[in-house]
Amino acid sequence: MIDFYLNGRRQRCQDVTADTSILELLRTGLGQTGTKEGCASGDCGACTVAIGEPDADGELVYHNANACITPAHQLDGCHLVTVEGLADGDTLHPAQAAMVDCHGSQCGFCTPGIVMSLFTLYENQRRQPAPLTQSRLEEALGGNLCRCTGYRPIREAALAMGDYPAADPAWAEDDQLAGNVAWLRRPRNGAPAAEGHYVAPQDLAALRALKGRRPGARLVAGGTDLWLETTQQLKPLDDVIDVRQVEELGAIEETAEGWWIGAAVTLARLTPLLAEPYPAFEHLMHRFASSQIRNRATLGGNIANASPIGDTPPVLLALDARLRLDGPRGERELPLADFFLDYKQTALAEDEFIAAIFLPRPADEQNLKVWKLSKRREDDISAVLGAFAWRLEEGVMRDVHLAFGGMAAIPRRAPAAEAALEGQAPDAAAFDAARAALAEELTPMSDVRGSADYRRVAAGNLLERLRLMLDGPTATDADNNNPATKVTLDAYAH
Repeated sequence: MIDFYLNGRRQRCQDVTADTSILELLRTGLGQTGTKEGCASGDCGACTVAIGEPDADGELVYHNANACITPAHQLDGCHLVTVEGLADGDTLHPAQAAMVDCHGSQCGFCTPGIVMSLFTLYENQRRQPAPLTQSRLEEALGGNLCRCTGYRPIREAALAMGDYPAADPAWAEDDQLAGNVAWLRRPRNGAPAAEGHYVAPQDLAALRALKGRRPGARLVAGGTDLWLETTQQLKPLDDVIDVRQVEELGAIEETAEGWWIGAAVTLARLTPLLAEPYPAFEHLMHRFASSQIRNRATLGGNIANASPIGDTPPVLLALDARLRLDGPRGERELPLADFFLDYKQTALAEDEFIAAIFLPRPADEQNLKVWKLSKRREDDISAVLGAFAWRLEEGVMRDVHLAFGGMAAIPRRAPAAEAALEGQAPDAAAFDAARAALAEELTPMSDVRGSADYRRVAAGNLLERLRLMLDGPTATDADNNNPATKVTLDAYAH
């Protein structure tokens, strides 16, 4: 059974199959058809809904999510808000009223999803007022595509909705709602929160036991990639273990050497942690898919997926990250570089799972640059991603780590290119040698995002970009607006 609140009303849904999405539950199970299916892959945002979860103070905090690829069972203990739940009778919510007055809708198919992203932005503004800068608007709406209206009136609606008088729906006036939702999330002493073929253990011991009994069960955290198997490939997902409620997998432990990041920590929650030690990594997170995806996707999931074009693995490889694997036979650690074996193959045993990722603190004078090449600026997958870490010591490069996505069957480092730069001054000769080595040691793939030849040239050009940056007026200047460092378009590389 899924026990949750929908637009302020409690719902208890029985006999929901393991692979049911929120969108399917809404439209076919609950008769709520305002939420639309566009792409069924988390790309267009037409199905965007708002999910409210209690924070440490018991207040409901809302984030936007793609209903088409979010497991319905993850609504257990949450408050789901859809476009039907925003108006109070004939009085529109400010997000809706602003869209009407600014002519932000034409055919209207994508409009419910846009309104729900505006609703979560509006709620965040109420909690933490801040200027609605261009970057914040891009972050809020980057996962909502509109084919006919154009984005100017939608942007104007986003800027204008704060000027409207507050018009909360009736459920927002219920001062017991947050407490009622929190009660649904009460501890169950580690027992699974669901039964049958979809189970959600609440602690590590329960997860180990389940994985021991059901080694073939699929693990789900955010579901942003796994759920494509059912929506795009029509494969059944009939044996699922949900790890989002496992307390240990959601923890971040800080040590003197770095951070142990639980595998179920979402990318949205991870991003602020990166701002001080690794600003380039933090910047990449804003180019990772969309806010809908980042609110659900997890660091552990992005690694376990083992995609050759995943965005975080190359950066983690460049930073010498490690993994803690766990299972019924105990835990073990291994370098991330030893985790990826071949295309979609990893060192995980059938009964193991990723428990945590260790991110080391930056070494003294360590530099990191991350550049992502993609067709779109917002909500797109990399064609090539390069992550470069190094130190400059007495005019030569030390501890050179060059990692790439999209350049092999797995995310991997380029040891021959690293060796060509190690101990060398960052001059044209050294980088020429590094590019030549890179062309020999990596065999990129061809797919819809780019040919092997394109990727080979692009990766070499990223190394040249690094050389030009180091040869600029200041060796540490990473400002893309500086002519000496601006080599490719800001829209495609940062």
